[in-house]
Amino acid sequence: MTMTMTMPDIRRSVLWRDRLAQYRSRLAAPPPLIVEGKLTRMVGLTLEAVGCQAAIGERCLVLGPGGNIVETEVVGFSGNKTFLMPTGEIRGLMPNARVIPVRHAYGVAVGDALLGRVLDGGGQPLDGRGPLRTGSVVPLSGRPINPLGRRPIREPLDVGVRAINALLTVGRGQRMGLFAGSGVGKSVLLGMMTRFTNADVIVVGLIGERGREVKEFIENILGEEGMARSVVVAAPADHTPMMRLHGAMLATSIAEYFRDQGKQVLLLMDSLTRFAQAQREIALAIGEPPATKGYPPSAFAKLPQLVERAGTSDETGGSITAFYTVLTESDDQQDPIADAARAILDGHIVLSRQLAEAGHYPAIDIEASISRVMTEVTSSVHQGAARHFKQLYSAYQQNRDLINIGAYNRGSDPHIDQAIDYQPRLSSFLRQGMNQPVSLAESIGGLNELIGA
Repeated sequence: MTMTMTMPDIRRSVLWRDRLAQYRSRLAAPPPLIVEGKLTRMVGLTLEAVGCQAAIGERCLVLGPGGNIVETEVVGFSGNKTFLMPTGEIRGLMPNARVIPVRHAYGVAVGDALLGRVLDGGGQPLDGRGPLRTGSVVPLSGRPINPLGRRPIREPLDVGVRAINALLTVGRGQRMGLFAGSGVGKSVLLGMMTRFTNADVIVVGLIGERGREVKEFIENILGEEGMARSVVVAAPADHTPMMRLHGAMLATSIAEYFRDQGKQVLLLMDSLTRFAQAQREIALAIGEPPATKGYPPSAFAKLPQLVERAGTSDETGGSITAFYTVLTESDDQQDPIADAARAILDGHIVLSRQLAEAGHYPAIDIEASISRVMTEVTSSVHQGAARHFKQLYSAYQQNRDLINIGAYNRGSDPHIDQAIDYQPRLSSFLRQGMNQPVSLAESIGGLNELIGA
């Protein structure tokens, strides 16, 4: 039997033969040559090496004369110079130290064994409970999500805080900013949400904060019950800027892993400002010019790259609801990082120093706070009651000085008269003890009862 081949068959056979030849040649090709370099200069925390070939984001090992090894990451290059940023101690390095590239970027070991553990910015355990037994590794930088592949936010999230549940309702998959100066109770509020929020897994990133606060947060705020379903990543202020940067990315990668398992994840990061400051230190060290108040453009570019990794996913039905604390220097809400964060987040909760000094906790400034997805996850009746509450609260605050000195005469404005009558109940509604959870249903019911909806 004679077989004849048509022209398309011939083209197809030639194409497959060429592809097979290319595949075989790639298998037979030697691995890329690792070209070592040497350390020539150190300025601040930046190491300059010549002779080595490594891509941005890849690791390099610097071998000191005493046998110590310093792990670094490639952060830039200029001509034949490669700029490295250490992730740990750099003590003991000398000129002409060997620089050996490692042909892969940083990864994150993930798995259910992470629950209840405390890690540093490099993913190593800090709790003295032995090595991590994880079976999967994911990239530190995560993977981008197609905007059309994000499931719409339609379900409210119960955070256990009455003021937020009733007036600033959060949706599953939302990204909120917690704007506060120092000493106004943001850590306590984070701890309340950690213990009270209805979530499968909680990931806490303590980035650039005081080392003393790490243990206090775990023991006094999280507690054993909260820690059982939590993963804590701690990169305190005394760690290198690269380690602080990695800490924030590590916490986000862990949250992404559990979201991809179909779980509802709560991500708390304290703070987004320290993350931006770490990037500022790195960028300025390698010569990037500053732009706004000493922050180079890359610091502002890093913020959405980190924040956009949180949210919902259509693939598994899981979600990451994220709260990022933003430090406002001198309580200035127009701080450049605060202003940039406000633009890329799905809402913001502002803590007031005036309320904190008056003993009003949580010190949430209802007038300055907003949840951009509240209208998508609440009923029209709830929205109307919340709007009426804010109108009464704002009317009293705007006329507070006149009322306190007796310059306001009752009967001049019925709306202000009503605000004065409601003020004690409004203030009481916004107060809550740190060990007293209030569910979403109880919050909405209390709001309707107060407003008379």
